[in-house]
Amino acid sequence: MMGRGRLPPLPGLLALQLALLLGGPAALGGAFYLPGLAPVSFCEAQSKGADCKSQIELFVNRLDSVESVLPYEYDAFDFCQDETEKRPSENLGQVLFGERIASSPYKFAFKENKECVAVCKKSYDGKDVNKLDFLRRGMHLNYQHHWIIDNMPVTWCYVMEDGQKLCNPGFPIGCFVDSNGQPKDTCNFNSGFNKKNTYYLFNHVDITITYHSGKDEHWPGARLVAARLQPGSYKHTDETHLSCGSAQPMEIPAQLNGKLDVIYSYSVIFEEDNQIKWASRWDYILQSMPHTNIQCIMNSLVIVLFLSGMVAMILLRTLHKDIARYNQIDSSEDAQEEFGWKLVHGDVFRPPRKGMLLSVFLGQGTQIFIMTFITLFLACLGFLSPANRGALMTCAVVLWVLLGTPAGYVSARMYKTFRGEKWKTNVLLTALLCPGIVFADFFIMNLILWVKGSSAAIPFGTLVAILAMWFGISVPLTFIGAYFGFKEKSIEHPVRTNQIPRQIPEQSFFTKPLPGIIMGGILPFGCIFIQLFFILNSIWSHQMYYMFGFLFLVFIILLITCSEATVLLCYFHLCAEDYHWWWRSFLTSSFTAVYLFIYAIHYFFSKLQITGTASTILYFGYTMIMVLIFFLFTGTIGFFACFWFVSKIYSVVKVD
Repeated sequence: MMGRGRLPPLPGLLALQLALLLGGPAALGGAFYLPGLAPVSFCEAQSKGADCKSQIELFVNRLDSVESVLPYEYDAFDFCQDETEKRPSENLGQVLFGERIASSPYKFAFKENKECVAVCKKSYDGKDVNKLDFLRRGMHLNYQHHWIIDNMPVTWCYVMEDGQKLCNPGFPIGCFVDSNGQPKDTCNFNSGFNKKNTYYLFNHVDITITYHSGKDEHWPGARLVAARLQPGSYKHTDETHLSCGSAQPMEIPAQLNGKLDVIYSYSVIFEEDNQIKWASRWDYILQSMPHTNIQCIMNSLVIVLFLSGMVAMILLRTLHKDIARYNQIDSSEDAQEEFGWKLVHGDVFRPPRKGMLLSVFLGQGTQIFIMTFITLFLACLGFLSPANRGALMTCAVVLWVLLGTPAGYVSARMYKTFRGEKWKTNVLLTALLCPGIVFADFFIMNLILWVKGSSAAIPFGTLVAILAMWFGISVPLTFIGAYFGFKEKSIEHPVRTNQIPRQIPEQSFFTKPLPGIIMGGILPFGCIFIQLFFILNSIWSHQMYYMFGFLFLVFIILLITCSEATVLLCYFHLCAEDYHWWWRSFLTSSFTAVYLFIYAIHYFFSKLQITGTASTILYFGYTMIMVLIFFLFTGTIGFFACFWFVSKIYSVVKVD
C-alpha cells in the first residue's frame, strides 16, 4: 500500500516503464501477464468447460480501522463462516502485513442474479455478551471489511457532500449513533439511523459484478472487470421470508435485553461492460480514490530540481575559481597568504573518532540503498503491483537478506581506511547491530499484537523463519563481504595526513556542527514530504499506493538533494578550516530522518483518529523502524557524496 500494481501488452519494457513514470496506472493501455496473475475466464454452468469456471468465490481478508492499528481476522467478529473454509497460501509480505485471507460462505454462479438470499443466522443471548461487545467495539471504531473476488477488491463507492464520487476497497461493518443522537461515520448516509445510543449492523450487501464478454475476443466465456457493493442494514424476522429494502434497520442495542437474532443476506447482479478491459480493471479503483492533484507533485519536483541545479552551478563556479587561484600560487610569499580549504589538506583525511560505528552505519546504509533501488525499479515495471499481494514487502525482505555481502564489504573497506584493527568486532556489528535493533523493536510490537489477539501478530513459525534467514543467509554473506573488504587495500587519499593535528579556528554560528546538520536535512525533506503523505496514508489509512513511478522519481531527486546539501555544507566547513567532515557529512543528510519523525508526529495528531495506548505504541514503534532505515540510507548517500567531493578537489589542487 504502501504499496500494493497490475498489468498486461505494451510493446516493450521501456514503453511500459515510461508509461508508469508519466501517467501511473491510467497510462497502461495493456501489459504482460505476471505469473499467478493471468486472467480467469467464467461462463454459465451449462457452458462450463476446461477453459472457464462457473462458480465465483468471494474471499474475505482481515478487518482494519483508521482509528486503531490493530487488525483482526474475519472470524473474530462472529460473522458467517464457510463450513469448508480454505486459506490460500500467503507469502512473507502478506504475513508481515497481517493479511489473513480465507474463503467465505458467499458463493455465486456466473450470470445467475440472486435477490435477497440468506447466508446464515446468528443468535445472541446473555451468554454471548463478549461476542456482542466485540462487535459493538468494531462498529464504534469503524472497522472495515475487505472482500476479494477474482483477486480484485470488492469496492464500496459513495458520493461525498461536494458531489465527488469515491471508491473504497473496504466497507464498514456498521455504524453508531451516540447518546446525544449524533450519527457517526456511515450513519450519516441514512436518515433512518437515528436512535440514540444504538449500533446499526450492515448485515446485507448488494453486490454488482461487471464482466467483459469474450465474444469478440480470442478467449472463451467472460472475464470479471469490476466488483462493487452497497452495504445495507435490514432486520429480517424469518430466514425463509426475507424483506430486503422494506425492513427496519438491524439495530444492536448498547445493552442486550433478551435474545437477538441477526440474519445475514446478500443480493447479486451481473452486468456486461465491454468498454472496460481486463488489463485496466484496477483503474476505476485507483482513479476514484482520494488523492492530491498530480500537478502539485510535479510542481514541487520541478522547484526542487531547479534549486538543486542552481546550487550545483554556483558551487561548481566557486570551486573552479578556487582551484585556479590555488594552482597559480608559486612564490613562498603568496603561499603564506593562503586561506580556505587548501590549508587543511594535511588534516582533511585524518581518521574520524568512532570510526567503527561510522563504518557499520555505512555498510548497513549501502545494503538499504541497493535494496530500495531494486525494489522501486521492479515496482515501476509493475512486478510489485497491488494485484500481487504482499510482493513489495517480500521483495524488500528477500533483497535485504541477499545483500549482506555489499554491507560487509563496504563496512570492512571503510573501517580499514579509518585504520581500524578490530576487524572481528566490525564484522559482528555490521551483521547484528542495526538488524538487531529493528528485530527487537519488531518483536516488542509483535508481543503487543499477540496480547491483543490481532491478526497482524506474526506466527512463531514465521519469526523463526525470519531469524533463520538472518543468521543462516544474511550473516554468512556479510562475513564473506567483509573478508573481501579486508583483503582489499585501504582507499588511497590524494594528500598525506600530517602527524600533528591542525588547530581549528573559532567558528561562526553557521559553521558550527549543529546548525549545519539541522539545515542540511531541510532540502532533502522538502522533496519527499508530499510523497510521504501518500505513503503514510497507504500504511495507516489503508489506502492503496500505486504511484511507484513518481516515487522512483522522488527517490532519484532525494539522492541528488542529499548529495548536494551535504557537499555544499562540507565545502563551507572546509573553507572555515574545520576538517572534521566524516561524521558531519553522514549526519547532515541523515538529519532528514529527524524531520521525517517530526512529520510522522504531526501526521498522527492531525490526520489520524487513532485511539488507545496499544495503537499509539504500535504507531510510534513501527515509525521508529522507518526512521532508523531512512537515517542509515540518507546518511550513507551524503557521506559517499562528500567523500567523493573531498577526494576530487584535493586531487586537482597542487600541494607541496
